[in-house]
Amino acid sequence: MLAGLIGQGISLSRTPAMHMAEAATQGLQGLYRLLDTDTPRLQGKPLAEILNAAELAGFDGLNITYPYKIEVIGLLDQLSPNAQAVGAVNTVVLRDGKRFGHNTDLWGFAQSFRQGLLPDAKLDNVLLLGAGGAGVAVAFALIECGVRHLSIFDADHGRAQGLADQITRRFPDSQVTAITDIAQHVAASRPDGVVNATPVGMAKLPGSAFPLDLLDARMWVADVVYFPLETALLAAARAKGCRVLPGSGMAVFQAVRAFELFTGRKADPTRMKATFDAFDAKPVQRTKF
Repeated sequence: MLAGLIGQGISLSRTPAMHMAEAATQGLQGLYRLLDTDTPRLQGKPLAEILNAAELAGFDGLNITYPYKIEVIGLLDQLSPNAQAVGAVNTVVLRDGKRFGHNTDLWGFAQSFRQGLLPDAKLDNVLLLGAGGAGVAVAFALIECGVRHLSIFDADHGRAQGLADQITRRFPDSQVTAITDIAQHVAASRPDGVVNATPVGMAKLPGSAFPLDLLDARMWVADVVYFPLETALLAAARAKGCRVLPGSGMAVFQAVRAFELFTGRKADPTRMKATFDAFDAKPVQRTKF
């Protein structure tokens, strides 16, 4: 298996170790490379050029992360039904000269959410921050998990409204609205839960997209960011007494599904989570590309 991850600011990603450890356990020779557009070698390179180079080098597949999950769609030959519905791709399979786009984020977040917060989390009123590639998948997952009223905030209000419209078309019985002011929304209708699907909180983009002074102990708080694992938002929410869901679950479960797409073999979620968690126990040696 030869695979990789294309993204910006991904040097702390745990995805390569998860894939290579699982491949080794299954008796495969696995190599997984980071294609980080923040590095001098790839900085300024168009996504199309990176994708072409990976294809020529014989990659079996690629994971796609911030900020390319929507841009990559125009470079693909075919989309899976869920990628087509979501309108974002985080996994590309390269096979027989064709590029097949999938979205494993939706299933990954939904699995993490069900295991980490359900059945106790209230789902009447949820606020989602971010309507980009990750936000689209998370929005679909939240509705599928039973959220009754979903409010979406994005710095680009048009993008938030577009996602609200997209969800409403797919789920006509759902209540989805785009908001323009977080503080006003929280004051008027305190959400049961808050999900950060923006890149804010990543090591390269520190901070919180949700104003920390608006946290309430009655809220549950989820983050899709996993490097660092404890974002500023999660740390503040935990200190406030909120139930929290870190980005680790989504990271593991989306990788489980991606591994199957790359290799045609089932992956073991428990093993992949153990590899993920090992980063917190000891330094991990990284292979240079």
